Amino acid sequence: MEKFVRLISMAPLLLLLCFPLALAGHDYGQALSKSILFFEAQRSGFLPNNQRVTWRANSGLYDGKASGVDLVGGYYDAGDNVKFGLPMAFTVTMMSWSIIEYGKQMAASGELAHAMEAVKWGTDYFIKAHPEPYVLYGEVGDGNTDHYCWQRPEDMTTDRRAYKISPSNPGSDLAGETAAAMAAASIVFRHSNPAYASELLRHAHQLFDFADKYRGKYDSSITVAQKYYRSISGYNDELLWAAAWLFQATNNQYYLNYLGNNGDSMGGTGWGMTEFGWDVKYSGVQTLVAKFLMQGKAGRNTAVFEKYHQKAEYFMCSCIGKGSRNAQKTPGGLIFRQRWNNMQFVTSASFLATVYSDYLTSAGKTLNCAAGNVAPSELLSFAKSQVDYILGDNPRATSYMVGYGNNFPQQVHHRASSIVSYKKDSSFVSCRGGYATWFSRKASDPNLLTGAIVGGPDAYDNFADQRDNYEQTEPATYNNAPLLGILARLNAGHGGYNQLLPVVTTQPKVAPLPKITPVAPASSSSPIAIQQKLTTSWVSKGVTYYRYSTVVTNKSAKTLTNLKLSVSKLYGPIWGLTKAGDSYVFPSWINSLSAGKSLEFVYIHSASPADVAVSSYSLA
Repeated sequence: MEKFVRLISMAPLLLLLCFPLALAGHDYGQALSKSILFFEAQRSGFLPNNQRVTWRANSGLYDGKASGVDLVGGYYDAGDNVKFGLPMAFTVTMMSWSIIEYGKQMAASGELAHAMEAVKWGTDYFIKAHPEPYVLYGEVGDGNTDHYCWQRPEDMTTDRRAYKISPSNPGSDLAGETAAAMAAASIVFRHSNPAYASELLRHAHQLFDFADKYRGKYDSSITVAQKYYRSISGYNDELLWAAAWLFQATNNQYYLNYLGNNGDSMGGTGWGMTEFGWDVKYSGVQTLVAKFLMQGKAGRNTAVFEKYHQKAEYFMCSCIGKGSRNAQKTPGGLIFRQRWNNMQFVTSASFLATVYSDYLTSAGKTLNCAAGNVAPSELLSFAKSQVDYILGDNPRATSYMVGYGNNFPQQVHHRASSIVSYKKDSSFVSCRGGYATWFSRKASDPNLLTGAIVGGPDAYDNFADQRDNYEQTEPATYNNAPLLGILARLNAGHGGYNQLLPVVTTQPKVAPLPKITPVAPASSSSPIAIQQKLTTSWVSKGVTYYRYSTVVTNKSAKTLTNLKLSVSKLYGPIWGLTKAGDSYVFPSWINSLSAGKSLEFVYIHSASPADVAVSSYSLA
């Protein structure tokens, strides 16, 4: 028996030796690029002209219409086609935190602009979803009808009802997390797009007030979410989390004192956690408050903040196995919390360990664990070990990032990637027909879901690459979001960090408000050209407004008729076009454009240019 056990314990080592490439070191820059690309595959709404995941097409174009609100856009959370507000907001918060800490490193690898676009795709949607101070739409579609069908987003026939929270049906956890996302994102855009950052902060303030004033769990109001994203931890952690991000974004002492005054009663100083994710935010709050303490910002809240700090260290010590209660790990060394999508906890914990390592190093401190003092570098080594496991350094030599390495999941539990692209075959895929034809198909997905982090192995490092094995093969946006920061950090090396200095997010190489923006494909064969131009700007009540002129030109030798334009990310009035359903058409005084003629329309809002694209047209 002893010999048998010894042979079993050697099996992972022997397996690794069979795959020497798995231990050859990793290209963190390539992994970063791919992990950001995954978010483009999860986009809902009108896809932009610079969309890089070309096998996807427009979807969910009538979301919110039945409720009289525009909810087009945002992200599908995982392998289904529902837009769940709570995990989407957490995703945006974590992407933003990644950029805040390691934006400079992302810029050096050329990925900052892509990361910021991924954040903005989410915040643009949240602006729409928050039409009034005390109203927030928290879900579009519902999991029950969606899971009954296996369809591409482009083919959806499922119920797209919109669900909201309000003073009579509150949701402090949902409003709090969305406030945190808006506040964190405002820091991301502070230098490159100050008008947009101000808009995000305005929403963040209102949402925090909503969350704090009208308290309640969101899944008691949006009951269809209970089966999928139930708020087990309640809403106190989200209120503290939102306050921490609003303080970081504004330096307003009100939010710092909120953390001090409510830390004990809301559990911020009492809960010692071994997990962090879309539901349980305490470890994230404790990490941020520990940062404020190290920055010397605690003031009269120092005694309370020290208790937050102790709980942050409790979490860190548990991750590296040197605490009084340690996180469970697989034989191969991966943090293991649960069978279903365990990887979400791995990436989130690894991110906290990464930033906390840099906070400690910046402050010249060490980690105080039950087993003794620990160097900050040990936290970073832990995070690196988890990332390396994900990328292939594990007993199966499997990369759990789709498209990275030579051995990655081929049958991902994901509707869009598992069904032939709408661009390749636009034949309608029916609700149940998708299950019969595509879900049950024992072959690799026709579309590569590049960068997706799947649910991952079980407690014994076992993994079955099967589409119906949703616990292990389904990806999620909140798996990827924390990974952006860690990969940027690991790719950049180990020198010159001081995470306690004031936040300065490097501007991306792409100017956010260009004077002229081509919005149609720059193809000489295209019969229609679209050009946008910023013509003027002004400041009113602290908000900068921009006037854009858009010129549509008929470049063909024929007369242009039946023109339909899609105009998305528009937050103000528009003149010179007529609204027709979800499209814009010629104004009443024009019904065609002769060869070489142009049409001009203008609009005003306090953000970057709207996305303008041609939906359809005729040439006579």
